[in-house]
Amino acid sequence: MKIIEGFRLRKLGKEHIVVGEGLAQVNFNKMISLNESAAYLWEAIEGKDFTVADLTALLLDRYEVEEDVAARDAAALVQAWIEAGVVSE
Repeated sequence: MKIIEGFRLRKLGKEHIVVGEGLAQVNFNKMISLNESAAYLWEAIEGKDFTVADLTALLLDRYEVEEDVAARDAAALVQAWIEAGVVSE
């Protein structure tokens, strides 16, 4: 998987927002807000191919969480990103 070209993470005050830049062909009428953990993962994989296992490992490295919880959270996040159209499979 990979973040689709043209989507960038921006910090707006205390919020982390994913925005489309230079995407005239995309109807992007909403912003995607990320919490601190999701923003950390986005920054870690931006510009790289990644898997759910990669995100799981990143969560385990940074947070004190059980592996099954990290894997479930990573899978749910990836699915949300795919549904939002910001990540390709």
